[in-house]
Amino acid sequence: MAEVNVVKQTKQEAPAIGRQPLFDMPLFRGSLFSMNPFALMRQFTEEMDRFWTQAPKAVGEGIAWSPALEVKEKDGKLIVTAELPGLKNEDIKVHIDGNMLIVEGERKQEKEEKREGYYHSERSYGKFYRSIALPEGAKVDQTAANFANGVLEVSVPVPQAKATRKEIPIQEAQKPKAA
Repeated sequence: MAEVNVVKQTKQEAPAIGRQPLFDMPLFRGSLFSMNPFALMRQFTEEMDRFWTQAPKAVGEGIAWSPALEVKEKDGKLIVTAELPGLKNEDIKVHIDGNMLIVEGERKQEKEEKREGYYHSERSYGKFYRSIALPEGAKVDQTAANFANGVLEVSVPVPQAKATRKEIPIQEAQKPKAA
């Protein structure tokens, strides 16, 4: 199984044109009921601002492909699985920028067909950029990534969420007295 290097970026770099995600972050990073409504509105506003400021640039760059991602939490780890068929290890970059896990790369496909009196050649290229918000307290220095058979799996240890469940007794409503 091939390994993919994960690099934590410490300084904030200006992203290149056409590499910004468009609504790649999940809207609800945690439990809907324990979320601060002001933080939710701030996040939504930031996403909308980023979408409207970057959408024309992304369309002009011709971004057409975005790999399928699955994000789940299992055994104290955030597991991100990306389907990247036809790509090689050197076509993919995985890094952590702030509290974001970034998976980016470029797909290059060339197809050539020769027959008697017939020649067909096709080429397609496309960059992709996906970002996943990491939960608070994620142990980014223990991040691991593996790439095999066109599937990238990145695991980041995260703190276990403490379940706070409290049973609420239900009381019977009192009937109004007849006058």
